[in-house]
Amino acid sequence: MAWLQLRINTTSEHADAIGDMLSANGSQAVTYVDAKDTPMYEPKPGEVLLWPDTQVVGLFEADADMKRILERLAKAKVLGPDFKYKLEPLEDKDWEREWMDNFHPMQFGERLWICPSWRDVPDPNAVNVMLDPGLAFGTGTHPTTALCLRWLDGIDMTDKTVVDFGCGSGILALAALKLGAKRVIGIDIDPQALQATKENARRNGVEDRLDVFLPENQPVLEADVVVANILSGPLLELREVITGYCKSDGLLVLSGILAEQVPTIEQAYANNISLEPSAIDGEWARVSGHKH
Repeated sequence: MAWLQLRINTTSEHADAIGDMLSANGSQAVTYVDAKDTPMYEPKPGEVLLWPDTQVVGLFEADADMKRILERLAKAKVLGPDFKYKLEPLEDKDWEREWMDNFHPMQFGERLWICPSWRDVPDPNAVNVMLDPGLAFGTGTHPTTALCLRWLDGIDMTDKTVVDFGCGSGILALAALKLGAKRVIGIDIDPQALQATKENARRNGVEDRLDVFLPENQPVLEADVVVANILSGPLLELREVITGYCKSDGLLVLSGILAEQVPTIEQAYANNISLEPSAIDGEWARVSGHKH
């Protein structure tokens, strides 16, 4: 099926209203894109932030009456008759297939490989995690995930108990289990993430050593290793919860952090954690250490 893509540049103040108008006029999907490459940090819980200069993108069916739609939009106060837009055809693709074709096996550290479940493993003797992320975050391609995977590969996970806080696709939980952990607890606010984690655990034959929970059902325990690859805002707000999972002298690794946010995270965690030097990958960082 072919599509038409309508792009409208605006400000964050008007972006939501314009997105609502596009939906009301038949847009099948509306997305918001940074129009001027402006950095934006994560929102607080429940808050939605848009870039100061925002491009609102509406996806319409190819046979939509765009002339009439544009005429209606021009009557809106937030746009006016001379509003600037770009209308372009969108190539019809099997987007899921294209994504699958571009997800290749990746090595992290000395032993660990993350392999798409539909591809052959490059090294059968390596520690191979077979992954199908589904709708959940986490394939290893993002620097924050890669930083955590390299950290896990570099420590002895034998017989460790691990908490993966914000488990997403389960990629870090599975890596820990394949590297020798005896039990992993995965916690995430998204039920789809928990489903993806359980399915990937079954795919890797480690489902008997993995339990997953929503935050309201999370267990009380102390683990040898705690991994939290989320964002700096939740890392700060949930510091007591995250460090509470880590037993005395246990290991903690935090990511989802921009390099410039490292001092704030380190200051927040320094009372409980003896920190190692942070690791940087591009604009992203990893903070780690062991609990006092």
